[in-house]
Amino acid sequence: MSGDGNIPGKPKGALGDLVKAETMIQLALALPIGCVVGWLLGSLVDHHYGTRYGGIVGIVVGAVGGFIKIFQTAQKYMKDNN
Repeated sequence: MSGDGNIPGKPKGALGDLVKAETMIQLALALPIGCVVGWLLGSLVDHHYGTRYGGIVGIVVGAVGGFIKIFQTAQKYMKDNN
């Protein structure tokens, strides 16, 4: 954290801490929200086409999307710290 204040364009002090906290909240919500949205869309597909496994496929696709978001954010923070 001591080097963050010297980088131009990055929020400093309390604002910088709030930005970091907001990013961590996004990470905590990425996987569950991805799964719920995928399940809902899969259920709509099931209802429309009369299938059975759209909800399960939607959950898996939503989980993959959530993991991708987590990995992208982690890579960004690892790159920023170096």
